[in-house]
Amino acid sequence: MTILIAGVDEAGRGPLAGPVAVAAVILDPSRPIDGLDDSKRLTETRREALFPLIQQRALAWHIELVSREEIDQINILQATLAGMRRSLQALSPAPMEALVDGNRLPPNLPCPARAIVGGDGIEPAISAASILAKVARDRYMLALHESHPQYGFDAHKGYPTPFHLDALKRHGPCPEHRRSFAPVRERLQAGLAL
Repeated sequence: MTILIAGVDEAGRGPLAGPVAVAAVILDPSRPIDGLDDSKRLTETRREALFPLIQQRALAWHIELVSREEIDQINILQATLAGMRRSLQALSPAPMEALVDGNRLPPNLPCPARAIVGGDGIEPAISAASILAKVARDRYMLALHESHPQYGFDAHKGYPTPFHLDALKRHGPCPEHRRSFAPVRERLQAGLAL
């Protein structure tokens, strides 16, 4: 009997805007995928090429986008952990074990789990999850750029680059900016909200 092991990872904890993306993947040992690695080590082109392969060949996968509102309500760590739990709960078939990138395990998981620091670079299932999460979030931010081009989301994906911080200063926050993050909160307190 095959032991179904899910890899879990997130993308987008540090940005000032948009959701945090969390993915869970159960790889199929009979359909290997070459080139899996930590999404940060891969080029955008390579991540985009691997994204549909992972979806086609995995036994199960799920991407959870945790909204800006939820991040602001419960904080980024708790929002990320909640997204990890929901990602695992959404998998069918259900995993027997989860390997979670990082040093924290979400509470109330549907299966036993281990936290693995640097797991996205050493466990293929976590690598696959990191790629799904990163590509899904990047695509979300590119779509957000279409409605709010003044922030340059297409370039920095919401991370606090000098350009983004300057745009935030000039234009104030948009609805997707995380109110609980200090640079956004400071702009709101300065009365620059749109």
